[in-house]
Amino acid sequence: MKFRSGFFLMYFSYFIAIIKNMAEENKTKNVVVETYANDMAGAISGNENGTIKKIIEEEEKNDALEKKTSPESRNNKIFLIIGITLVALSLGAIFLVYVFREKISTVEVAPQYQPIIFTDKSEIKDISGLKKDEVFNTILNEVSNAEFKSGGIEGVLLSVDQSVVGFRKFLTILEASLEQTQIDFIGDNFMIGAYDRGDNSVPPTRDIFILLKMRSIADVFPPMRTWESKMFYDLHGLFGVNIDSSTSYLLEKNFEDGIVQNKNARILYDKDGKIVLMYIFAEEDSLVIANSIQAAKEVMLRLASSQIKK
Repeated sequence: MKFRSGFFLMYFSYFIAIIKNMAEENKTKNVVVETYANDMAGAISGNENGTIKKIIEEEEKNDALEKKTSPESRNNKIFLIIGITLVALSLGAIFLVYVFREKISTVEVAPQYQPIIFTDKSEIKDISGLKKDEVFNTILNEVSNAEFKSGGIEGVLLSVDQSVVGFRKFLTILEASLEQTQIDFIGDNFMIGAYDRGDNSVPPTRDIFILLKMRSIADVFPPMRTWESKMFYDLHGLFGVNIDSSTSYLLEKNFEDGIVQNKNARILYDKDGKIVLMYIFAEEDSLVIANSIQAAKEVMLRLASSQIKK
């Protein structure tokens, strides 16, 4: 009995020891689990740059952006109203321009003028609506009253409705007998000018001339010979010659061959042998109509000078 009692006590003590060890192990495990969980919770809650916080911040940014870009926002409503107003004003302006386009004033642009030779003075004269004699008077008044140096040349440009008058238009205004088909080889760019003799007279003596550009002498000589019979009648007013009983014979008088500055010319003389009108083949491509040797010489001198410079 003693042996059994001792064995039982030993066995019971051993069992109690096992249970005690298991309890201590479970306690240790619980402490470890609890410590890990607490650490994780602390890490998550204590880390300001954590994933959860980043997600929250991104959502907040998205919400703010949506509010900012939303058509319902106050700023966007203002911008939308301003944009619609500008579009409406633009359409209104286009409509007004279309409706009142004929009433809109425009700035008049002076005709472009490139003289054939160098001039000391240039003037543009509007001859819109003027008749032949009125055109001549306009030119003569201009050159008589203009101020330019002795021995100088003034160029006079004619314009109609802000357009430069070319040689063909000029002949039409003069109702000249030289037909348009006869001047195919004469350039439309021509020049009317005046030469100051420098004789100190009052008013100063100014000689009118016309400078034409052509293709060649051979091309222009036939039509110019045809025009001779009417040239004085067409141009007498421009050169200041009145047709009366003392000059009417010039209407039927013939031009004669002549030489001016070693250039071939055709000259109309009066009964006293004075030059009334002439045209000179100044260069192979240039023709001068004048009534004075001095004017013709100065024009040819400047013409030759301009060709040398080119």
